[in-house]
Amino acid sequence: MDLLERWSHAVRRELDAAVQLRHELHRTPRVSGDEADTAARVVAALGAGEGRLVAGTGRLLSVVGGPAGGRGAVAVRTELDGLPVLEQTGVEWASPSGSMHACGHDVHMAALVAVARAARHLDLPVPLVALLQPREEGADSGAADVVDEGGLDGVAAVVAAHVQPQLPAGAVAVTPGAVNAGTDEFTLTVRGQGGHSGYPHTVDDSVLALSAVVVSLQQLAARRIDPVVGVACMVNQLRAGSANNVVPEVAVGSGTIRTMRSSDRQHAHEAVRDIAGHIAAAHGCTVEVDIAHGEPPLVNDAALAHATAPYLQRLGHAVTTDFRSFGSDDFSSYCSRTRGLMMFVGTGAERGGLHDATFLPDDGYVALVADALVAGCCAAMEIAHRAG
Repeated sequence: MDLLERWSHAVRRELDAAVQLRHELHRTPRVSGDEADTAARVVAALGAGEGRLVAGTGRLLSVVGGPAGGRGAVAVRTELDGLPVLEQTGVEWASPSGSMHACGHDVHMAALVAVARAARHLDLPVPLVALLQPREEGADSGAADVVDEGGLDGVAAVVAAHVQPQLPAGAVAVTPGAVNAGTDEFTLTVRGQGGHSGYPHTVDDSVLALSAVVVSLQQLAARRIDPVVGVACMVNQLRAGSANNVVPEVAVGSGTIRTMRSSDRQHAHEAVRDIAGHIAAAHGCTVEVDIAHGEPPLVNDAALAHATAPYLQRLGHAVTTDFRSFGSDDFSSYCSRTRGLMMFVGTGAERGGLHDATFLPDDGYVALVADALVAGCCAAMEIAHRAG
């Protein structure tokens, strides 16, 4: 048997313990910035020492082949954080705390542990590193901190897999190029002249102006960015007023801009400012536009994606190479620094959607995510080994 087969077989011996770990982690989620307990539990399950502290509550551990971050290493990444969601799955091992692993991170952690423990019995051609990353769900990116702290020094490739209800159950997406959008947050503060709602001719209505801005921002997708690539601009919060009969002086809206190409990012920002400014002015109002830069687009390394797909097919899995979404993931920070591959493992829509209180992939997905990680690691090791 070659490395792929030996690694996959070795993972099967770890699955019972990994599923039990998944239940423990699911029962005790920790939200972004508070993942120290989760990291400690995963470290204990890995049995590869304490590793190096990164990004506040994360860890970087050498699994096979020398110190973490050794030259030519392949890193396999999992997220540590849950979400502030009140779970409604009804399973025995549901979280009682008001927080929940509603994005599948419990499955990802358990799969990584199975893959890493299995690897200790193998002769790998390059070092393997386990990257336990905090704050994937938070605005303060854990991945960016890992990169800034030198966590990828000497790492030739980073591999990850994420469960995805938008894909058919059991399918694995290994798509080259951009697969997730870059995401920035914006706030629109519209100022007008407030007053009595019975005298509309005496006011400059901030609410009306903001409403017109919200509708007009749909121009970004319809007219301002190449529709073949696309952009998503969503205003998701509106705040204004204190009484039904008072026209407020200020109205505030906030939302996100998502772009699939870095080259479209600045153009989209300029378009938001342009549209909001002119529409507000047409209503006798002014607008202040604040845009906070978030994650860049997640761009998979094409060579790594192409090399991984045949490995997955050899393991008997259905593979697609054209799945993309306007979701975002700070894994993009790693792809900006080294070879990176984010795969998506289909769970089917009937199991609920990401960030939903009922989202609960069954335990069989621990094995499927583990297979995806093994395939990605084998491909990355083949490329790194060839590169010398």
